[in-house]
Amino acid sequence: MRLSAYFLPTLKETPAEAQIASHRLMLRAGMIRQSSDGIYSWLPLGFRVLKRIETIVRRELDIAGCQEVLMPTIQPAELWRESGRYEDYGKEMLRIRDRHDRDLLYGPTNEEQITDIFRASVKSYRELPRNLYHIQWKFRDEVRPRFGVMRGREFLMKDAYSFDVDFAGAKRSYNRMFVAYLRIFARMGLKAIPMQADTGPIGGDLSHEFVILADTGESAVYCHRALIEFDVLSAGIDYDADLEPIVAQWTQHYAVTDDKHDPDACPVDPDDLVTARGIEVGHIFYFGTKYSKPMNAVVTTAEGETVPVEQGSYGIGVSRLVGAIIEASHDDAGIIWPDAVAPFAVALINLKPGDAATEAACEDLYAKLRAAGVEVLYDDTTERAGVKFATADLIGLPWQLTVGPRGLAKGIVELKRRATGERDELSAEAALARLTA
Repeated sequence: MRLSAYFLPTLKETPAEAQIASHRLMLRAGMIRQSSDGIYSWLPLGFRVLKRIETIVRRELDIAGCQEVLMPTIQPAELWRESGRYEDYGKEMLRIRDRHDRDLLYGPTNEEQITDIFRASVKSYRELPRNLYHIQWKFRDEVRPRFGVMRGREFLMKDAYSFDVDFAGAKRSYNRMFVAYLRIFARMGLKAIPMQADTGPIGGDLSHEFVILADTGESAVYCHRALIEFDVLSAGIDYDADLEPIVAQWTQHYAVTDDKHDPDACPVDPDDLVTARGIEVGHIFYFGTKYSKPMNAVVTTAEGETVPVEQGSYGIGVSRLVGAIIEASHDDAGIIWPDAVAPFAVALINLKPGDAATEAACEDLYAKLRAAGVEVLYDDTTERAGVKFATADLIGLPWQLTVGPRGLAKGIVELKRRATGERDELSAEAALARLTA
């Protein structure tokens, strides 16, 4: 993509409403614009990151045996009245009425909707287990939306729902998602720590929240050092095998947020205790028959007995993750995207537009990188070199490939790794080889 043709409305000044790094940088980098309080439009650069995150989530869930559906944003109120949550959920739920005087709501979550879909179609234990997920926009009417996409009113969420005939099956489904979540966040270049959590308005009695470590995190976290050192992706996973040993490896170690941490009762030696800041990016729940009983979602067992299904719910804040990744990976100059979620892999910078040799070299590199499947944002604008470098650092692509007449006279270009700041002067061919390896 040529920057001269790309919609990238960057800002030089930080908007007054931006209180945290991710909000500030997403606005300045032209990723989002506020539509109304806590609601944002996603512009091309930000939307590309959203799609990158979706792809990783979708790939890992599919490997884990989940199946994707798409449920509506607007749900009938009678489903929530069946479960007993319509009045209990509170003012965060946006309630509306259509022209036929039917009560509807903008879904904050989908337990009722998916249970209704399930109960109409599945009647036997032979059709279990099942895990259905979708990636859909949600709405919760936060009283004080703030921090940009980190705590907005409208947000993109992956929510999955498991159905099993008994607790043993439900625990196996829970373990699958526990492991899948570890892998999802690791694929994004994040260190996520599972921590015991309260179940909140969704309900249930088994729950973990997944917290990524970030210096500017919203809460303090305390965990055993071993959790930081585990390599999640080093071995393949057989989701049909017993995953309890992997889950136990993580849950046997101390890991809590500040509201659950008691310094006087902490079982971890001070030398092994990691104190950091964290951001919640995922939450998993087992809640048994909380919804299946009142909504009569039942199956027949092998013995001919009719029982309510055992359920779990598993959420990942997809749009929240964009902000969380920035909080975990930025510097004073701008964003530093991990490779897997970066909107483009390379920023190609032409230091002297109009110079024939420089133009020819840039066009050649641009064409060859694209032919190799490398996504490039080519700065072919007439801005000054300093502006181009500032923009490249601000939007944070993993690599910056700079071409100018002085370097070309010596047969070299400059390749910079954004994460480390390391710069190499090398031939165009060597730069291509490194970027396409």
